[in-house]
Amino acid sequence: MQITPQSASLLEAANRIIREYRACDLTIGAIEDAEEAIAAMPPKIGADWPAQNGIYAGIARGQDGAPDYHLVLLPGEAESVNWAAAKEWAASAGGELPTRSEQALLFANLKDHFKGAWYWSGEEYVSAPEYAWSQTFSFGYQSSGHKVNELRARAVRRLAIQ
Repeated sequence: MQITPQSASLLEAANRIIREYRACDLTIGAIEDAEEAIAAMPPKIGADWPAQNGIYAGIARGQDGAPDYHLVLLPGEAESVNWAAAKEWAASAGGELPTRSEQALLFANLKDHFKGAWYWSGEEYVSAPEYAWSQTFSFGYQSSGHKVNELRARAVRRLAIQ
């Protein structure tokens, strides 16, 4: 096949179109990657975080060498449940009961998302395993209570910060 000036010009135009398409395709991929990264970023404290189906509570410090993490308050609330039932409910909601330090963070940042009542923590009372910790969201006091007591419960999700 003989290449004429006209066919060379067409070939050059086709190659330019292919290069532009590839650049555009890479740009679309970069835009999609950026959109995913933005969706994964936490919103401001107290705002809905649709990607995590909850409300962003803030950053919690990892314990015993574990990484720090984002804390998300999940929707829903259990009323009048003992500790075991509260743990089961939290798991069914896709999370866990908050720790004592997480409850303090929730009180500081999301108090208005709680009733002024006692809520179970996921932590047992170390020296008396028939007791577990709880916190009142009316004034932030924490105390231990017998696990058969019926309190409220909220669930949280933890997202490790890498």
